[in-house]
Amino acid sequence: MKTLYVSDLDGTLLLPNVTLSKRTTRILNDLIKEGVHFSVATARSIASVKHILEDVNINIPIILMNGACIYDLESSKYIKVNAFPEDSKKLLLNIIDEHNLKGFAYTIKENKLSTYYEDISLKPLYDFYQERVDKYNKPFIKVKSFSSLIDEPMVYFSLMDTKDNLEPIYNVLLDMNQVGYTFYKDNYTEDIWYLEMYSTEASKYNALQYVRNLYEYDKVVCFGDNRNDLPMFKASDLKIAVENAFPELKNEADIIIASNKEDGVALWLKNNITHI
Repeated sequence: MKTLYVSDLDGTLLLPNVTLSKRTTRILNDLIKEGVHFSVATARSIASVKHILEDVNINIPIILMNGACIYDLESSKYIKVNAFPEDSKKLLLNIIDEHNLKGFAYTIKENKLSTYYEDISLKPLYDFYQERVDKYNKPFIKVKSFSSLIDEPMVYFSLMDTKDNLEPIYNVLLDMNQVGYTFYKDNYTEDIWYLEMYSTEASKYNALQYVRNLYEYDKVVCFGDNRNDLPMFKASDLKIAVENAFPELKNEADIIIASNKEDGVALWLKNNITHI
């Protein structure tokens, strides 16, 4: 039986310091060398993921930005990008303008990811920006208004703030079907939540189904910890949550394993891969 194993990164495969442990790296590379098909599905973009995974020999396309795009690390190319349709993009930009939303807009054009911002005076936005500049040398582009991106192939818009501040926007999106979205708590900062918007064609569910069909997998086993992993769970045959996962995900899981701090994913793979 041809099986794909796919893991979320933050809070699942990664340690709390946003790195892979040496043990996890070693186990993954050993399994991949033996022919195991392993990939990741994350909310992150390629700008940080390529650094985080640089020591792992992944040879299966990875799912980025909660399914907005799929990227092949071996060829350094996007194999699928779900940009906003024109009407959805206009609607999103109107919502952003009407509610004076501050965050980051992402475009992918000719295989190049670009990240834009208007204002990063809010601490969560500044911290996000500074961490990625310092750790990953990620470039950002300042624009006077997000509306200037109307003709660009936008794939993603990300907000960071308290749950109370973001919930009214989330409630607006609940009444719409032209924009996909996910709303979940940050793994690293207390009281900070993400509200991320993308094409309705983009989700970890759709992206995982695409990879599954592309490689004709008979079975998919996934690992996650947060609310944005629920679509991936729905696309998988065996759903595994780490011990530190949110209750909503644990309730949907078939198996609960050791936490991300304990290399739960890698150790489960090492101990169970021959028994599936």
